[in-house]
Amino acid sequence: MKEKVGEVFSIAQDNKPVPGCTISKEIHGGENYIAYFSLAKATDISAEIYPYHKLLIIAEGSVEIYGTDGFSKKLKSGECIVTDTDVPVGIRTSEGAVYTEIALRRDDKMNEAVRAGEVFKLAELVPYQDGKIVNMDVVHNDKMKFVVMAFDEGTGLSEHAAPGEAIIFALDGEGIIGYEGKEHPIKAGENFHFAKEGIHSVKAIKKFKMALLLTLE
Repeated sequence: MKEKVGEVFSIAQDNKPVPGCTISKEIHGGENYIAYFSLAKATDISAEIYPYHKLLIIAEGSVEIYGTDGFSKKLKSGECIVTDTDVPVGIRTSEGAVYTEIALRRDDKMNEAVRAGEVFKLAELVPYQDGKIVNMDVVHNDKMKFVVMAFDEGTGLSEHAAPGEAIIFALDGEGIIGYEGKEHPIKAGENFHFAKEGIHSVKAIKKFKMALLLTLE
């Protein structure tokens, strides 16, 4: 995975749009590729047909997902959508946007809480519960897992090794990521990358929600 390791970063801040351009950066290849997209204002990725779903996670700005049959969904920062397969899907923006795109295979196991073509927020998929950690598998297969977790204040995960590379999307509140013996405060809107077998922990300073994208290839 082509990303910073062991430090807090921001997908939005590190991939600012360039006027008049659309930019893509693949950070992980394969059937479940992961890529960052930066779209300048008034740019458009024309509608095309794909044999796989795309999970789009908007980091900054806003986009319109559209089709040739009148389909249109508007998304802003913090919102997501899983696109349909076998129908034209395009993306355009009036103000500019930065987002993460994850390819999902047809046979990937997707949680019933997520439906193709519907806008949702990752942070709203799981509730907080007193003294507990709540997690939900959003989508997974034998090579990838995308999980959303809600930590009540003071809860956390003790040190353990990552079985693959992973990116954290901090969604709400504040937490501390322990990585290879060093603590890294993280808050909503920020990101963190674990290397494979990296020793890490998570602790919620306040109530804290995050998504974890784990690749096992």
